[in-house]
Amino acid sequence: MRLPLFQLDAFATRRFTGNPAAVVVLEELLDDALMQAVAAENNLAETAFLVVAADGHRLRWFTPVTEVALCGHATLAAGAVVLERLEPGRSEVVFATASGPLTVRREGTAYAIDLPVRTVTPEPPSAALAAALGTTPVETATDGGNHLALLASADEVRALRPDLAAVARLDRSGVVVTAAGDGPYDFVSRYFAPAKGIDEDPATGGAHCGLVPFWAARTGRTSFLAQQASRRGAELACRLAGDRVVLGGGCVPYLEGVIEV
Repeated sequence: MRLPLFQLDAFATRRFTGNPAAVVVLEELLDDALMQAVAAENNLAETAFLVVAADGHRLRWFTPVTEVALCGHATLAAGAVVLERLEPGRSEVVFATASGPLTVRREGTAYAIDLPVRTVTPEPPSAALAAALGTTPVETATDGGNHLALLASADEVRALRPDLAAVARLDRSGVVVTAAGDGPYDFVSRYFAPAKGIDEDPATGGAHCGLVPFWAARTGRTSFLAQQASRRGAELACRLAGDRVVLGGGCVPYLEGVIEV
C-alpha cells in the first residue's frame, strides 16, 4: 500500500526551525500497530494520521513509542496540508480527535489552532523533580499530565541541562519549564518528555494549553508572544479565549512523498 506523506516544520517561519511533523494521508485508519510502526520509522516527535472523508476529517497522533491524546504542532501541520495541498480553496478545517473537535484556520501566511485549556494547579516542591532538572524551581505546578516548573529567568530556562533518565522516572509523563520572557517574548519555555520517546520537544502546542492560563493568571493578560527555547527554536502567538487556547504560527514544508506499508 502506497500512502502520501508530508513533513512540515510547524510553529516556524523558516525551514529547520520549529517542530517537524509528519502527516500521513489516509482514506481510513490503519491498524494501530502499523501506525505505531510508521511513527517509529519516521522517528519524529509526532506523526499525524489524517483521514480525509466526505463526512469529516479525523486525526490521530503517534510519537515513536506511543499514541498521544493531543498534539498541537502536528495538528497545525495537518491543517496546513489540507488548506495548502489537499483542499486549497478552504480557509479552515475541523478535525475530529480524541481531544474533541480541533479547528485550524488560515491567518494570512500563517495558521491558528484552538485547543482545550489545561487546568494548572499548584503542587508541593519535589526533591525528585529538582534533582532531575538540576535546579530548584521557584514554583511548581501540574497541568494534569505534566509537571510545570517556574524558573528564575529566561536564561536559566535556556541553559537547563536536565538528567533525562531521571525525568523519565518521574510520576508524570513530561516536564514543562518556564520563566518570564526577555526581548520580544512574554514568556519562554521548554518541554521534556523522554517517557514518551521525546527527550526534548522543539515546539509543543499541548504544553501551551497549560502555560497560557498559567501566565494569564500571573499577569492578568490574555495575549502573549511565547518562545519555546529548544535548540531549533519556535515562536507561538498565544491567546486565552475562555476555555480554549488559540495558538498561531507558520508551517514550512520540507518533504512531500509516498511511503509503502
